[in-house]
Amino acid sequence: MKRAAVQRAAVLPDLCCVLAFVVIGRASHGEAASIAGLARTLWPFLAGLAAGLAATRGWRRPAAIVPTGVVVWLATVALGMLLRVVSGQGTTFAFTLVALAFLGLFMLGWRAAARGSAAVRAASLRR
Repeated sequence: MKRAAVQRAAVLPDLCCVLAFVVIGRASHGEAASIAGLARTLWPFLAGLAAGLAATRGWRRPAAIVPTGVVVWLATVALGMLLRVVSGQGTTFAFTLVALAFLGLFMLGWRAAARGSAAVRAASLRR
């Protein structure tokens, strides 16, 4: 696979993290499993994700925890919450904390796992 394609594909884990957050959140609150409802909840966080990726040029070093991971995570939550308020969806302090915790765990977690895996592979190649 070409390097550019690999770099573009590397943003997929973040997209999956955001999608999982929204799907789990909607299910835990008994909200309908409609595509329209999913899209309505998802779009503010996707916009935040896109802004974070653009700000860090996250496709260049997608597995970097700092700055890529931290900026993408915080932008996803901050802009997602702001856009929810502006669009009339609202937020609560508890919801913001849950979003920070869930998305932080998974968006930074996949990067930590990827780095750990790369370190293990590098160490096994040196043997």
